[in-house]
Amino acid sequence: MANQSKVDSTHRPAERSGDSTRRQAPWRRVLATTLARREASIVIAGILLVIYFQSTTGYFLSWDNFGTLGQYAAATAVLAAGEVLVLISGELDLSVGMVYALAPFLMFFAHSAGVPIVLAIILALLGCGVVGLLNGLITELLHIHSFVTTMGMLFLLNGFTLTISGGYPVQPHAGEFATMIFGGSAIAQFGWAFAIALVFQFILTRTRWGLHTVAVGGNLNGATEAGIKVTFVKVRNFVVCSMLAGFGGVLDSFQIGSITPLAGGTQIMFMCIASAVIGGTLLAGGVGTIIGAFFGALVIGILKDGFTLAGVSAYTFDMILGGAILFTMIVNVHIGRLKLFGKKS
Repeated sequence: MANQSKVDSTHRPAERSGDSTRRQAPWRRVLATTLARREASIVIAGILLVIYFQSTTGYFLSWDNFGTLGQYAAATAVLAAGEVLVLISGELDLSVGMVYALAPFLMFFAHSAGVPIVLAIILALLGCGVVGLLNGLITELLHIHSFVTTMGMLFLLNGFTLTISGGYPVQPHAGEFATMIFGGSAIAQFGWAFAIALVFQFILTRTRWGLHTVAVGGNLNGATEAGIKVTFVKVRNFVVCSMLAGFGGVLDSFQIGSITPLAGGTQIMFMCIASAVIGGTLLAGGVGTIIGAFFGALVIGILKDGFTLAGVSAYTFDMILGGAILFTMIVNVHIGRLKLFGKKS
């Protein structure tokens, strides 16, 4: 009995230590899981930037500036959601900026012909879907690299938009209610952008569509051998990407109150790709997050808005954005290597 008592007493401290470890483990696991997510770093960066710009300008968190931030970030986030799907599947769409410019004109002409505004928007998005369909079919069936395909489509759409508009801007003639719902307010802009990000993040992580997209971009040969319809997956992502680009253009046309053929273009295209990259999507394919792209667009918008309030030159903004993209890519690549090393070990 004495020996048994000694054994019990020697084990009690270890058990207490184990209990303490188990009590601490949950919050440590939560913290480790949070920091391991690709979106974590960009969210933290965004919070720090908001604190910095609010402390330096004293105006950043005002309601009026919230509307300005929506102008900078919301439409870009919508475009980035579609671009992420294409990037994860191993392709690239350079034509999204011109689809963004084309969609409001398609909506305008349909509405001017007597089509109700909601139906006009739907028809415009279907027209944008045809552009995505062409991008996907040319890339997959004719085996033309998506960079070349979508670059050609970029110039084609630019010329087409200038031709049908005559080079002149027009004004959307929707009612006040439709204008407010489709981007006429900051709440509507962010609401659409965030809702789209949530829906497609769910699709990417919880559905067969998303699983096949990741598989195709991560291991094309393996996906083909597994029976995944690679051509269908990529074409579908191109179609969705173009439709989201068109919807982003429609939102901005209502917010601005004008439709111009010179809107969008390469600038918003590069901004949406930058948002995807900063948010954790790899250009090599197979890895990405749509909610991360949303926060990436938000951070770019915060930088642009904050620098504008602070009176910083646009040239400086481009330098910082370029550095942020390079830094993010380096970090993502090294994190990927560390995870791979950890799995092997």
